[in-house]
Amino acid sequence: MILGVLFRENLKIAIKSIRSNTLRTVLTVLIISFGIMALVGILTAIDSIKGSLTSQFSSMGANTFTIQNYGIMLHRGGGRSIDYKDITYRNAKQFKEDYSYFPAIVSISVHASGMSTIKYQSEKTNPNIPVYGIDENYLSTSGYEIGFGRNFNEQEIHMNRNYVIIGNELRNNLFKINEDPIDKIVSIGNGKYKVIGVLKEKGSSMGGNADKMCFLPMTNVRMYFSRPNMSFTISVMPNSSEMLDVAIGEAEGVFRRIRKIDLEEENNFEIVKSDNLANMLFENIKYVTIAATLIGVITLIGAAIGLMNIMFVSVSERTREIGTRKAIGATSKIIKQQFLFEAIFIGQLGGMLGIILGIIIGNLISLLTGGVFIIPWMWIIGGFIICFVVGIISGITPAIKASKLDPIDALRYE
Repeated sequence: MILGVLFRENLKIAIKSIRSNTLRTVLTVLIISFGIMALVGILTAIDSIKGSLTSQFSSMGANTFTIQNYGIMLHRGGGRSIDYKDITYRNAKQFKEDYSYFPAIVSISVHASGMSTIKYQSEKTNPNIPVYGIDENYLSTSGYEIGFGRNFNEQEIHMNRNYVIIGNELRNNLFKINEDPIDKIVSIGNGKYKVIGVLKEKGSSMGGNADKMCFLPMTNVRMYFSRPNMSFTISVMPNSSEMLDVAIGEAEGVFRRIRKIDLEEENNFEIVKSDNLANMLFENIKYVTIAATLIGVITLIGAAIGLMNIMFVSVSERTREIGTRKAIGATSKIIKQQFLFEAIFIGQLGGMLGIILGIIIGNLISLLTGGVFIIPWMWIIGGFIICFVVGIISGITPAIKASKLDPIDALRYE
């Protein structure tokens, strides 16, 4: 009971002392809050972006892989080089036929243009619309869904129809509100295409915008967007995610046979799992996390030093008060406790402000980069713990100094 009363009295005295030095307290709180804000803000943004990336790649199917090339020469040990030759339409079509024995969905796609203009009557887009040639299976293997309308069928791909599937943003830009785009004719380059489908809204990610994409039949792209060294991409989605590694092994064998690669030669193509890019991005984000943590820690070290100096100044200014309290019965333990309370309280105020600002700033950055709003409970709890430790470290030495003051000397202090 007595200990509880002493505890409350010490807490009241600590709060009163903090309020009597408002300017100094505010400056210290701001220094601490800046460190916590940098730490929590950046880490909140990173967590949010990572969550968005995970969602984006999950929507593509965790059991999807692609066969592609980068059109470059890779030099290996012993002076050898690997020529990553283009994947021709014949290569891709033969793979789709030869791989039909395996329980999987196989699609073929090709990049037609990244700077196309889409027109409908008096409306037109900027010349920055990506156009892809696809087959009837591409939407399934790439994670796209039809919002309304329909997908291409196998016959339309074979017959080279002038049909198009557009992204949701293109629909909003080209057509009036409530106007049905299905069966409308749009211009892409010099060609006229009938809209047969609109994709579900997907949002922007990793610098691109899926809602601005435009899909044509692959055979149509071969005819009207043909260029030298056009390379096709093959996407494979096994029926079961447990079969992914087996599917990759089978696909590698089939495609090596198609490319006529000898047993002692290395692959002249690349097989990429759908999660490889995500893992690579997460690996790079890890270094950003480390840098953000270092920035926050360095700022907090500066804040701890500043808080310690302020507590030393407070001890010097209140030497007579300490002497008076000791003279009327306050023990060294109570005096030490009082100054520790002050340091911890200031640290927690700074932590609270920093966490609030960090969550706001972190989520603003996240929303600007296509992430989602999150409340980082781990970093909130971590922020309060860090500020508690900062308060203890900053306050312990001044508190010990105050507790060891001789009451007679303290009362005579001017």
